[in-house]
This record gives sequence, structure tokens and C-alpha cells, in this order.
Amino acid sequence: MPFRRRREGKTNYHVRYRLILSKKPRVVVRKSNASTTLQLVLAEQLGDKTLLTVNSKELENFGYTLSKSNLPAAYLTGLLFGKKMLALGKVEGIADIGLHASTRGNRIYAAIKGVVDAGVNVPHSPEIFPEDERIRGEHIKKYTGADIVAQFEQAREKILG
Repeated sequence: MPFRRRREGKTNYHVRYRLILSKKPRVVVRKSNASTTLQLVLAEQLGDKTLLTVNSKELENFGYTLSKSNLPAAYLTGLLFGKKMLALGKVEGIADIGLHASTRGNRIYAAIKGVVDAGVNVPHSPEIFPEDERIRGEHIKKYTGADIVAQFEQAREKILG
């Protein structure tokens, strides 16, 4: 009988095993309907150890008041995570997207692009990332009329310092 978490569809142990064998910290990206969360996780003998957690709701501290569950918010969360990760002295990691669908240009890859743009070394393929227009939120501005691009740029400048 398969492990309980495998039966429940929560863990792919084959992928998890390969990630742990890399001996690099994992950049775990999880998305929900309300936010995007990134965690820096180290695998240890007694269990995983979480060193850093950043949620997209923290973007309010940087002047970003719009939706926390869209593509620009995921990128900004990844950028903030990358800056905090570098402050901890961690310069590399390996992406762990879990059981989320690996679709080109989705929120998960926007968050990873933010981590990479912050200066963290995460193995990736550049063509999987969303286009820069979508990261800035121009597609949202076209439909809603909200000035998301200005808020995005202001928050980005505050995060980068």
C-alpha cells in the first residue's frame, strides 16, 4: 500500500527524493486563491527545517495594496524572498513546486523569476518565465483600468532598496 500522503495526492516521493539528494536548500513555492507563499527549507535527518517564509500579504508594507494572488504580486513576493534569502547568507537553492501544474508563465514561475532577479542562483530555463509585460501587470491594467503598473514599480523599488 502506498504512503498516506501519496494516497492523498499530497506528496510525490520520487521527486522529493531527488530534491533531497541535491543537498541544496529548497525554494518551496505554494499558491492559494488568496496569496503566494515562498519558503526556504533544508532537509535534515529528523525532518525538514524551514529557515525563511515570505507571504504575498507582506507586500502591503511596501505600498502594494492590490490583489495578492496575481502574477505581479507573485513576482514581488519572490523578489522580497530573494533579498531576505541573501541577507541570511544563502545564495543558491533549488525550486520545489510540489504538485502544482508546471505551466509556462504561471504564478509559480513568476515567483521564481523574482527570486532569480534578486540575485539567488536557482536552476531554471528562461523560456518558462512569464513575459515582462505580464509581470508588470499591463494585462491587468488593460482590463480593469487600475494603475497596477505604477504600484508595481513603486513596490519593486522599495524592495530593491
